[in-house]
Amino acid sequence: MTRRLIDGLFRPIFAQAAENFIHDGAVFDIAGARLAFTTDTYVVRPLFFPGGDIGTLAVNGTVNDLAMCGAEPLYLSVGMVLEEGFAIDDLRRVVASMRHAADMAGVQLVTGDTKVVERGKGDGLFVNTSGVGRLIASSPISPRQVRPGDAIVLSGDIARHSVAIMAVREGLGFEPTITSDCAPLAASVSELIRSGIELHCLRDLTRGGLATALIEIAEAGSVTIRLDEPAIPVSDPVRGACEILGLDPLYVANEGRFIALVPADAAERTISTLRRFDEGAATIGCVEAAAGRGAVCLKTIGGMRALDMLIGEQLPRIC
Repeated sequence: MTRRLIDGLFRPIFAQAAENFIHDGAVFDIAGARLAFTTDTYVVRPLFFPGGDIGTLAVNGTVNDLAMCGAEPLYLSVGMVLEEGFAIDDLRRVVASMRHAADMAGVQLVTGDTKVVERGKGDGLFVNTSGVGRLIASSPISPRQVRPGDAIVLSGDIARHSVAIMAVREGLGFEPTITSDCAPLAASVSELIRSGIELHCLRDLTRGGLATALIEIAEAGSVTIRLDEPAIPVSDPVRGACEILGLDPLYVANEGRFIALVPADAAERTISTLRRFDEGAATIGCVEAAAGRGAVCLKTIGGMRALDMLIGEQLPRIC
């Protein structure tokens, strides 16, 4: 539904620069300064979950979108829509989380706005964050820069965020407790850039998970992406929880994971750099020329499986 809205409504009316609509942020020049800008709105339920809360999520999500543009995040704005009767102690906890997350990511919260809606009309709290960053990548980072032969490097294990949310929401007592992967990614991306690694495309694996991100890249870049299922890291607790809940880890949202598409000869250096931040970093596939429209294929024990966009939302209110 979200993709239909973007392609069928927003893109034709809003898109002055088509490139910005295939990425989570816009890149532009102002008086010689190369900047990135992004915005996002967070409607997670429950507001507090193992590994974070809506405040942590809002800061990290916007920081990560800037990082995926090849930018160093600098400043954030915050907009809050509060439901009448929302507990002040909970609001104080969220605001403190935002400040802590901003400090950890090295960004400043510099402006904001607050609105209150009638009781029953706001699901407690909605948060919007917008961010500005300075581009530090020397060349464009975009799905259209992807080339046959590129390696696909994943920054860590997948599917923890949505499973953590679902476990709390449904009162499921998984042992051990599954915590969200919510984390800022700017430091790891900056290290890749400063190491001189040629980054063709970066994408954080939020709504729709790994599969959706790769399908969007394959279609935008008109390439075929081949994944090796055994190489994709999924922890045993998360894999077991997904089986119980009927979820496919490939389509489950993450909030602290990303993929980097880099030349094949840079894959090992990319993994080595990312493992300073997460030991789970791995090469999970490669890019090939497409015979027609871009596509994503998954190599499994039984053969090849084509990955398609999910119809509808698999797990609402997770980011």
